[in-house]
Amino acid sequence: MVAEATARQAVSFILGAAAALTVIMLVQYRAPAAGLSRAMLPGHFSGSRSLDHHRLNGTAARTVNQAPTVGAEDHHVHQANATLKANSTPTDHPAALSHFPRTDRKEERTQEPEEFRGLAAAVALAAMDDRNVIITCVNQAWAAPGSLLDLFLESFRIGDGTARLLPHVLVVSMDPAAHARCQAVHRHCYHYTMPGVHMNFTSAKFFGSKEWLEMVWSKLRLQRRVLELGYGFLFTDVDILWFRDPFKHVTAYADMTVSSDVYFGDPDNLGNFPNTGLFHVKPNVRTIAMTRLWHESRGKYPGAPNEQPVFNMIKKRLVAELGVRLRYLDPAYVGGFCSYGKDLGKIVTMHANCCVGLKNKMRDLRGVLDDWKNYTKMPHWEKHKAKWTVPGACIK
Repeated sequence: MVAEATARQAVSFILGAAAALTVIMLVQYRAPAAGLSRAMLPGHFSGSRSLDHHRLNGTAARTVNQAPTVGAEDHHVHQANATLKANSTPTDHPAALSHFPRTDRKEERTQEPEEFRGLAAAVALAAMDDRNVIITCVNQAWAAPGSLLDLFLESFRIGDGTARLLPHVLVVSMDPAAHARCQAVHRHCYHYTMPGVHMNFTSAKFFGSKEWLEMVWSKLRLQRRVLELGYGFLFTDVDILWFRDPFKHVTAYADMTVSSDVYFGDPDNLGNFPNTGLFHVKPNVRTIAMTRLWHESRGKYPGAPNEQPVFNMIKKRLVAELGVRLRYLDPAYVGGFCSYGKDLGKIVTMHANCCVGLKNKMRDLRGVLDDWKNYTKMPHWEKHKAKWTVPGACIK
């Protein structure tokens, strides 16, 4: 009897141990399978390659049920978009102010205003890696063979380190003939059509004429749209010659960096007189609000029909109310016929301002180009003697 009881206990112990071992093995077998199932669920990353793939496409994927983490920079962007949405009209919704390219291209195209159809693609192709683009505007008269556009592009090719900037110039044409000519001589061209505006922009427009005023004011709408797309821009009139890189004179602090007709020696002095023929703007809430207020101020200041004197009238308000960080460029570097530096070793750009008439501009700008060509041919020990030819056709 004792032997029989002992045998039964041994059998029970063996059966119990076997059952426990079976349970342990089942748990260990199911755990990896369950983990694998979770890893393959949509919205989850599967290793670093998946993360890298999403980063290359400009976005970082998140899990379906996980709320996005908002850091300091993201918070600024979301706050900016919320502010813009609150201040915008139903027909004027700005795009997201992301520093990275959008991936929802189909949605972006469907929301693109008719006035700016194709602008987002044109800017994206011309933009630099840091999402800055150089913009100028032409009509048929300015884009004709041998006219301002040819001199403008030539200056980039013969300047000191400016040829590399030429692929990032977007030429905005105001009429079909100008657009065709642009496409024949330059890589990036955009035909800007303004719905509801029926004017002939092809011929040379005199300062202050109705067509000229419409052209200069329309640029502000296009510039604001570029900012809404999340790009910074350096706008330059086409009657400006580029000899060196003006981006080297744009500070990270400034929202807007603008050239100056009258400069009192301090880049932060609001008493300086701006020249909006060349200025750089960063994309943020302040600058988008600035361009909107600037455009809305048209016609509100007697004696200030075009955009430049209006900006001079409202600049202190832009700084005080919108917090715009404004800095001026020294004419010793970014000059014009109104005020320019005498040292060819410093000059960055030269603007044919304080000059009326296309023929006068062309004559004196050709002289400036010749001066630069002569300067570059001089031995380095002689270059300090180089001087500009006085722009005699424009300044008499």
